[in-house]
Amino acid sequence: MEAIRDFWQQWQQCFPPAPTFTEESLSRQDGRVFIVTGGNSGTGLALIKLLYPTGATIYMASRSRERAEAAIAAVVDEAATENENKPIESAGTITFMPLDLNDLTTIKSSAAFFASRESRLDILWNNAGIAGAPVGTKTAQGLEGHIGINCVAPLLLAQELAPLLRNAAVSSPPGATRVVWTGSLSIEAFSPLGGVDVALLDQLNREANGTQNDARDYGMSKAGNWFLAIEGARRWGSETTPGKGDALVNVAQNPGQIDTAAYRYRSELLMKFLKPTMYAPKMGAYTMLFAGLSPDVGLERNGAYVLPFGRLQEKCTRRDIVKAIEDGKAQEFWKWCEKVYESYI
Repeated sequence: MEAIRDFWQQWQQCFPPAPTFTEESLSRQDGRVFIVTGGNSGTGLALIKLLYPTGATIYMASRSRERAEAAIAAVVDEAATENENKPIESAGTITFMPLDLNDLTTIKSSAAFFASRESRLDILWNNAGIAGAPVGTKTAQGLEGHIGINCVAPLLLAQELAPLLRNAAVSSPPGATRVVWTGSLSIEAFSPLGGVDVALLDQLNREANGTQNDARDYGMSKAGNWFLAIEGARRWGSETTPGKGDALVNVAQNPGQIDTAAYRYRSELLMKFLKPTMYAPKMGAYTMLFAGLSPDVGLERNGAYVLPFGRLQEKCTRRDIVKAIEDGKAQEFWKWCEKVYESYI
């Protein structure tokens, strides 16, 4: 029976039930401030399109100002066209935020850019990343590309923004202030034993040869994102002072098999097989929306993992990863990331 349940859960990650938390579920978000990394394309852009009409203040964090500003203009124009009978003043604002996760030397300045403009941050969606990058891919500091861009730099960004997240939590309902990390079915399918192999990462980074096995290294980075959500929940899920109300929620989510530029490194032959199982970016955005705004996610489910297109996972099908978490692997990986970026803070 357990094997059947595991198979069914994996099947539903490829072919999920319809979302139940959509734009129709959203209340007004006036006064709230959001960051969506990688927001100029794919699921990040689709998420911003859902958030913009709510009145939120949104920062689109990406490397290219030109691409971001073109995306922002497209969101505004599309909203105006779709809502001709509604006053455009009811919409939110979208601002470009420079962010290059490939280079650790730039992360503090990106956080400072945001802090110079806002005194609070209600939700950080860590959406940006790379997938299936070719052999040899590495960051500006020589880190294996998937781990460096998907895990190390986003954790440094979250650490730098944590005081502003705490500020928002004080004046928000419990559990409303969140950091959302991005997982993948590749955790179950391709990550090594235990999810993250720190000894292997040390070897890859020491040799500075970059990515050596794209599926394994990507899967490991996604397991790493889940570990960071779990450890973030442990570290930040309590108030700094009893009664202050500044506890934060960390949650990981698998947006689903989404047709985005993340698959740009895959062969045409493989994509012919994958395309029938893939969904439009908006469907992945519904998963992200659930992780960030659904009342089903809160302090009582801190560190949860959200399945496509907005369902709480009850049990991971990889027992070795569950055991690794129980044995403190999430804390070990968090500390490993901190050691990697300590020279850049």
